[in-house]
Amino acid sequence: QVNFVVCQLFALLAAIWFRTYLHSSKTSPFIRHVVATLLGLYLALFCFGWYALHFVIQSGISYYIMIIIGVENMHKYCFVFALGYLTVCQITRVYIFDYGQYSADFSGPMMIITQKITSLAFEIHDGMFRKNEDLTPSQRCLAVRRMPSLLEYLSYNCNFMGILAGPLCSYKDYITFIEGRSYQLQQSEANGKEETKYEQTDPSPNIAVAQKLLICGLSLLFHMTITKTLPVEYNIDDNFRATASWPVRFFYLYVSLMAARPKYYFAWTLADAINNAAGFGFRGYDKNGGTRWDLISNLRIQQIEFSTSFKMFLDNWNIQTALWLKRVCYERATFSPTIQTFILSAIWHGVYPGYYLTFLTGVLMTLAARAIRNNIRHYFVESPAAKLCYDIITWMATQVAISYTVVPFVLLSVKPSFTFYSSCYFCLHIASIVVLLVFPLKRTQKGSKKHESIQPVWSKKLEEENLLQKNSYSTTNNSFSQKQEITCRYQALKQ
Repeated sequence: QVNFVVCQLFALLAAIWFRTYLHSSKTSPFIRHVVATLLGLYLALFCFGWYALHFVIQSGISYYIMIIIGVENMHKYCFVFALGYLTVCQITRVYIFDYGQYSADFSGPMMIITQKITSLAFEIHDGMFRKNEDLTPSQRCLAVRRMPSLLEYLSYNCNFMGILAGPLCSYKDYITFIEGRSYQLQQSEANGKEETKYEQTDPSPNIAVAQKLLICGLSLLFHMTITKTLPVEYNIDDNFRATASWPVRFFYLYVSLMAARPKYYFAWTLADAINNAAGFGFRGYDKNGGTRWDLISNLRIQQIEFSTSFKMFLDNWNIQTALWLKRVCYERATFSPTIQTFILSAIWHGVYPGYYLTFLTGVLMTLAARAIRNNIRHYFVESPAAKLCYDIITWMATQVAISYTVVPFVLLSVKPSFTFYSSCYFCLHIASIVVLLVFPLKRTQKGSKKHESIQPVWSKKLEEENLLQKNSYSTTNNSFSQKQEITCRYQALKQ
């Protein structure tokens, strides 16, 4: 953990230097690729020793597969190889070396690299093999129209800004940043035509970086002072289970899992700040002319803590991973996309049994929450008072359900996880099954219209931001398709 923090702080300083002295206006993309890759591999070597070779091996073999297999089927082979290689490394680390420990946890960066390998393989397949009219709007905007060079591929996978903690970014956004095309804007003229405008000066990320570093500091302080006094393991303490009442137990369940989140807030926000400090992550301007540096942000803390639905929580937690799961699995699944997506998420996270218990429970919770929302919510949206009451109840239910679901994710093993669930008599599992038996998953026409038109009382602005995030797609890579791709981003920003 000390190595991780030290390396990330070094990466932050390197990012400032990279933006100042190796700016795209002063340096060629080749030099920027080389420096970003070498710095990334150096950090990996410092943090994980020779385990860092796995990053190069996984990336190198995946690139070789792309070259020899061809664009028609390479996405399948890259997906199987990258995920399989990651799984083998996770099995050896967990079951051979140090079960339950996090020393030399080189599988963390490999999880991000696996996302990059698989997402890029699908994007190349979409751009070079599939017909344009067969692609969804997001696939069309993310499609890569040419094979990257080996240097570009290694730079994308192993650059110093994201090798330790991500977040995942699209290949086209990364190449656009390296080549210095991040600040091209599309503006509408009065006659309805669109033309490309170029910023004369790059917008400064300093304020965004300072704000994110402040969040990092507060998250780290909370983690070091509060988290250790509220251990998740206390939920299965024999004395606590025997003496505490049900309201007390559920309240402690909520606060103990809430206290476990700041370490993720710290790691992901710091990673985001590092990318921003290098000049990467600029999305555009808001309606007030302010800069938006959330292109690759991985979480929205306010929406997480005030989620009024299971889906809202998942959409704002580990955002880039959720988008990866959506793009490589959910949108392409031929049957049961929700179940397939949760299974892939479990496999990607690792081989601890607790992960699978969490994600299988998550399938039940997601389907049950969807059924309740689709069948009940529209009865409460007519009256502001009833709507407020509904939002409060669903917030409480969501926070308890999330906490209940992720306990095995923290406890890792089967025995303590089943000890917790059995002490609760599997109450939420049973409740979810009952809900699915009672309520149809299909939304009624009346409920559909009202659900779409009315938003939660305290989170209208937050969900608007969420919608903007979901509808914003990557742009610009190749010169011949650059104008169409910029249009994609501009239209998304208008939405």
